[in-house]
Amino acid sequence: MAAPAAPTGRVLATLNEDGSRRWIRPKPSSGKWLIRRRAVAYALMAFYLAFPHLRWNGKPWMLLDLPRREFTFFGTTFLPTDTLLLMLLFVSTLILIFLLTALFGRVWCGWACPQTVWMEFLFRPIERLVEGGFNASRALDRERKHFAPRRLLKYAIYAVLAVLLGNTFLAYFVGTDALFRWMLQSPLEHPTPFIVMAVTSVAVFLDFTWFREQTCLVACPYGRWQSALLDKQSLIVAYDRGRGEPRGHGAGARPGLGDCVACNVCVMTCPTGIDIRDGLQMECIHCTQCADACDDIMVKVGKPTGLIRYSSQDALAGKPPKKLRPRTVLYPVGFTLFFGAFLLALANRSPADVTLLGSLGAPFAVEANGEVANQVRIRIANRTATEHLYTIAYIDEPGAKLIAPENPVRVRPGEMVTTTVFVMQPQARFVGGERRVRFRLSDETDFTREFAWRLLGPSTPRPTSTSAESAGRNAPVPRS
Repeated sequence: MAAPAAPTGRVLATLNEDGSRRWIRPKPSSGKWLIRRRAVAYALMAFYLAFPHLRWNGKPWMLLDLPRREFTFFGTTFLPTDTLLLMLLFVSTLILIFLLTALFGRVWCGWACPQTVWMEFLFRPIERLVEGGFNASRALDRERKHFAPRRLLKYAIYAVLAVLLGNTFLAYFVGTDALFRWMLQSPLEHPTPFIVMAVTSVAVFLDFTWFREQTCLVACPYGRWQSALLDKQSLIVAYDRGRGEPRGHGAGARPGLGDCVACNVCVMTCPTGIDIRDGLQMECIHCTQCADACDDIMVKVGKPTGLIRYSSQDALAGKPPKKLRPRTVLYPVGFTLFFGAFLLALANRSPADVTLLGSLGAPFAVEANGEVANQVRIRIANRTATEHLYTIAYIDEPGAKLIAPENPVRVRPGEMVTTTVFVMQPQARFVGGERRVRFRLSDETDFTREFAWRLLGPSTPRPTSTSAESAGRNAPVPRS
């Protein structure tokens, strides 16, 4: 049976006229920008793979422990009670992204985004190596041989890489120690982490095998934000229409033509399949592949390079640059305020995080001798880099007793420990069924904190005046 006829044209960068998908197989273009991007990409790959293994003061540089709700960044652990710190850090990061976008455009997309880094500098090179190069890959697409032996081999290599990336992703949430231990065990002994790893690996495989540039064009919202984040002074990868138009073959040799020779290599090398000559577009990730391709052609035809280059819309229009504009003033001010507040709050953060919790069962119990027993749970998180012994004391008038099975409490660096204490006191103290008390927690250094707590007990009537006192108050006042 003959293969179906290949479509003759396209509607969008990734859509043919017959409604079928147009697979993007960009032709690599060597140049100064590709060399720089490759160096950055390989450094980022090594960083991603090595980061979970690095330690700072015995802690991972980054560990997002969701079950315990602990988040460690560069040796500093944040707890759920650090809502203010996390909010300040998040807002600071968001403002920094806005600032970098206003200054340098979509430099993140083209240089540091994991989708671009892994796709363009690992998966696509493997694809060209296994399938036989740019032309061979396009020939398989035209013949619709999606399961040719060479492509099946490529899929097998992709699957191995996807599992590696899936396990590395899991290490950011469970730590490398647990990951290595689980890798030697049956998945049935740790089903939830195994499912997370498997789902991640499948997602990575489908992304780089099938979804590919659609992640940038359809799923990622960053390109759609650029209309609000960029201004006409922002740095972009742009085509100089004033120099290049009107385009045509033999440009420069015939009067009236610009420098663009209409070779279309800028389109063939684009990883999202767009034509940079159409102006600023949402699909453009500013990867500079078109700039390298165009520079190579300009050298061959004896024209100056830079027909496609880093520039701004105002610069291409001949307008002078403006370093001071609302975005470049407000964003740094906002970042300084929020990040400064984050650093100040972090520096003044307590060396221990203490939380008082109620009992798991009944709120109180009345003992045989008439005393009321209250259970109080105390959660202690040691934020320092050294081990500490925390002593619990009960601040109240004589007669009350504090029973602590473990006192002082030993807490290792970065560890969170929950201990239980019991307060015994006479029933008469619970006026109105409750009593306000205070606890003191201190360690062997200078850390001391006091905490107020409400204990519940049997309701005791409020004291009333005696009959004699009542009679005295109600007696008539003698007259002189």
